[in-house]
Amino acid sequence: MLLIDGHLDLSMNAVHWNRDLTRPLDEVRRREAHLKDKPDRGRGVITFPELRRGNIGLCIATQIGHSVSESSPVQGWHSPEIAWAQTQAQLAWYRVMEERGELLQIVDRAGLLAHVAAWQTHLSTPDPSGDAPPIGYLLSLEGADSMLTPAYVEKAYAYGLRAIGPAHYGPGRYAPGTGATGGLEPRGRELLKQMRELGICLDLTHLTDEAFWEALDLFDGPVWASHQNCRALVPHQRQHSDEQIKAIIARDGILGMAFDAWMMVPGWVRFETTPQASGVCIETIVNHIDHICQLAGSARQVGIGSDLDGGYGQEQTAADLETIADLQKLPQILARRGYSTEDIQGIMHGNWLRVLSAAL
Repeated sequence: MLLIDGHLDLSMNAVHWNRDLTRPLDEVRRREAHLKDKPDRGRGVITFPELRRGNIGLCIATQIGHSVSESSPVQGWHSPEIAWAQTQAQLAWYRVMEERGELLQIVDRAGLLAHVAAWQTHLSTPDPSGDAPPIGYLLSLEGADSMLTPAYVEKAYAYGLRAIGPAHYGPGRYAPGTGATGGLEPRGRELLKQMRELGICLDLTHLTDEAFWEALDLFDGPVWASHQNCRALVPHQRQHSDEQIKAIIARDGILGMAFDAWMMVPGWVRFETTPQASGVCIETIVNHIDHICQLAGSARQVGIGSDLDGGYGQEQTAADLETIADLQKLPQILARRGYSTEDIQGIMHGNWLRVLSAAL
């Protein structure tokens, strides 16, 4: 079944982690197994071959460039100009991957529908193991710090940016994010105005509660939350409360389920808890899906936003997830949990397709 993943940090893995995603996964792991600079070294789960093996024909892929002050409690680049340059290096990588035929950028509804149709045709052939179409990607910016001014949104729109999440971790130039407090910065309100004028979608992931509600009040365009789970099941500011989930549902948005283990089960202690000890598995995410479906009264507002290899690897995801291709275990799990074929298709791709088609 076709899978649309609502959040993958592909360029971060390539440009900052130095992973050649065109190569087989075992080779990528082997080449970095001796490195100790990041806890997920040698434990990644994503390459282009694995995305294709998992029928992930379309994703929302990010640029990311967090800018921080000297007193910031989180890591990041030491100026917005450096952060902007990092996002442009990531853009250059996406362009080269397009030239290679690995990726195809999606910027409008016609391109979206044509690309999905090509993948559906490919998957319906008697032997879909043959050459697959490129992997489609819609470009999103995770954290707006790299926008030197709100006017830079127009520059980014011109190269294909179609979604922005104003915040990431800690204090931000436009909005505070995970672990911080407070509402939108004045330039954050101007950012939302520029986004609305251009038709850029708002990703509510990582915003503080105050900034979340303020952004919804100010922005009447398309919204989603690309990669987070339910606060009712795993209490943390990073997750969305039932009230926030209902607000996204009311706007006909979508919530993408994240496979970062500490967001899947309560009580996770970073760098201590293991997937095996905690019992977290792919089926665990269905608890969060169930919760959202109960709030919505249907399965129309939930999808996958795996965030796999988003700064973590096998050490901090489902114990039975060897590669991202294992997300194809979800249809069987969902069927066993009582979901209809129509609901399963919606969760795997149909809900994201509906929301993206309307947004573009």
